Amino acid sequence: MPSRPYTVEPQANEPLRGILLIVAAFSTFALLDTTAKYLVQIYPTTQVVWARYVGHVVLAAALLLPIHGTGLLHSRRPGLQVVRSLLLFTSTCTNFAALQFLQLAQTSSIQFSTPLLVAVLAIPLLGEHIGPRRWLAIFIGFVGVLIVIRPGLGLVHWAAGLSMITAVAGALYNITTRKLAGVDRAVTTQFYSALIGAIVITPLVPFVWQAPDLTGILLMLLLGALGGLGHWMLILAHRLAPAPILAPFLYIQLLPMILLGYMVFGDFPDEWTLVGAGVVVFSGLYLLYRERRVKAVRPPVLPQD
Repeated sequence: MPSRPYTVEPQANEPLRGILLIVAAFSTFALLDTTAKYLVQIYPTTQVVWARYVGHVVLAAALLLPIHGTGLLHSRRPGLQVVRSLLLFTSTCTNFAALQFLQLAQTSSIQFSTPLLVAVLAIPLLGEHIGPRRWLAIFIGFVGVLIVIRPGLGLVHWAAGLSMITAVAGALYNITTRKLAGVDRAVTTQFYSALIGAIVITPLVPFVWQAPDLTGILLMLLLGALGGLGHWMLILAHRLAPAPILAPFLYIQLLPMILLGYMVFGDFPDEWTLVGAGVVVFSGLYLLYRERRVKAVRPPVLPQD
């Protein structure tokens, strides 16, 4: 899902390795969505979400607890960590539910509006200012989303609304991530993301449980591993290169989404989906470009007591 980056201070200046890792991370997320789409055709969405979070938390615990111990759970803003994790959980649930009905390219195209929503929501929530050029880019981006959804024409399933909820939850998740930047360690933030989702979904699973066959078991295990691996590569990428360099590569996820959708499900997006996705991607890239220009001319913010 396009709303997944962590804010991590780079510890090295290796942009090429960072870019390769971010591309690998988003390709991993494309595989995750493909696996989820396959599973939700057979098993309850709640069960599939559970597999994704429990697998993630087990992998994260196995990798991080031996290194960081129980200090991994220490947070200066535990309430905000819980809120952020619940936003990611909401985004995952609505995305998996939408994947029952929509093509991978459709869900990803709609969710590419997340950076646009972040820019809009950052005004009231972070006190940021947006100039007329960025407002124009945001408007054009939402036109692109409308091209994909085509509301009122009956051409796209109502589940497109679920993908929009995914994008909104993802945008709020990104904003809370910004608020946690410099407050908690990235590994702590990652672990909370997996832990809270697993805690919330586990009590619901017995009510919908459907015994999986061997293929289902293996795919559910893979689902959790992909979630944990993808987020881990995001952290590593942001340790090697600054976010402004990595952010544009979010949109490369559309390519494996289209390829996997065709290879696994025989789906290929129609011309309007491709046009709408192109508009959203163009506006998002321009928005990132303008944000970099604006930040480059801003005076540095001095620390306050």
